[in-house]
Amino acid sequence: MLSWRSLLRTFLGIIIGLVATISLHACQTEPNAPSSPNAAVNSEANKVVVPSKPEDEPKKAVVLPPATKAIVDRVANGLYNPPRGDVRLAVISDLNSAYGSTDYEPEVDKAINLLPFWQPDLVACSGDMVAGQYPSLTEEQMKAMWAAFDDHVASPLRKAKLPYGFTVGNHDASSARSVAGKFLFSKERDVAAKYWNDPAHDPGVEFVDRFEFPFYYTFKYKDVFFLSWDGSSDLIPKDKLAWVEKALQSPEAKAAKIKILIGHLPLYAVTVGRDSAGEVMSNTEELRAMLERNNVHTYISGHHHGYYPAHKGKLQLLHMGILGAGPRPYLEGRMPPRKSMTILDINFASPELTTYTTYDMRTMQPIKYDELPRSINGHNGMVLRRDLKMEDLSTSERATCEKQLGESLCSA
Repeated sequence: MLSWRSLLRTFLGIIIGLVATISLHACQTEPNAPSSPNAAVNSEANKVVVPSKPEDEPKKAVVLPPATKAIVDRVANGLYNPPRGDVRLAVISDLNSAYGSTDYEPEVDKAINLLPFWQPDLVACSGDMVAGQYPSLTEEQMKAMWAAFDDHVASPLRKAKLPYGFTVGNHDASSARSVAGKFLFSKERDVAAKYWNDPAHDPGVEFVDRFEFPFYYTFKYKDVFFLSWDGSSDLIPKDKLAWVEKALQSPEAKAAKIKILIGHLPLYAVTVGRDSAGEVMSNTEELRAMLERNNVHTYISGHHHGYYPAHKGKLQLLHMGILGAGPRPYLEGRMPPRKSMTILDINFASPELTTYTTYDMRTMQPIKYDELPRSINGHNGMVLRRDLKMEDLSTSERATCEKQLGESLCSA
């Protein structure tokens, strides 16, 4: 029989062994350390670091195609890639060259080749994809233009599985009418409609309402609702405007976190040679009131061949730059014309909702707001640069506008 001293020694030995085991285990593992196979050890701090969410894990580096890498490598100080939003659009416009042309300017191919760098969710185009609106063009020439567009733009996007949301421009399928009310370019409209309604040319968007595709239709991407209207001339018929209002009040539109309109002609003039009736939408103020009433956030337009980020009332106005032939100077300021394209990031948690990063296609450097006119006074009204308010304008700037346009048109 063991003495009480022997029992005490045995008991103390067991206690010491347990303490040693617990201490050794504590040195090897932090309290509450996760057992995830994705856990990574930070040797410097001797801590286990685990991503809180799968999206926090480091993303694999994207391997750029050779054509993309060649362009990126030539950009001085590297090509800037802005912080990504919840949804990213690559926005292009006015791709065409001379009437009837089946060739494209180098900037068009450059823009398409750079898409793998930006990795947009969707590509949007505000019109003029081919070089029509010329009475003597034959149907064969029109089909050849759309085939060239397919080779340079649409086919690469389909292969990349990038949805393409677009509007028709005056050089694609002009809706201009004769005195008798007939389309002046009906043949061009027929060819354009046949091209886009061919299943082989499916633009890959998630349609909500095809209505009169490709002239009037709606589509969505995640929480973004898009409406494309036929702004290839300055007047939208009343029955089509009734459809626009109905579409903007649809369940899909109401459920969206942002509504974006895509059309060719802008509401207000911003460049030289486009400052007249017929070069902007008619009934501008009525249209803007309707869009504001239906909570449209942004109107993306083309035709004026000059990038200008503006606002009027509650409506954001993205006047797109050009990739094709013929960039134009602004009505205000002395900046020489240049070609550009825009990366538009949508951030649902941001009060502004959208951020533009627009690139000078020659240098591939982002265009800064302060490089652009503070405001532009077109014949049908003033627009303010997106980052400014009316109170930011000087007394002299306001007086200049009122002298040019009258007080009623000099507000934003």
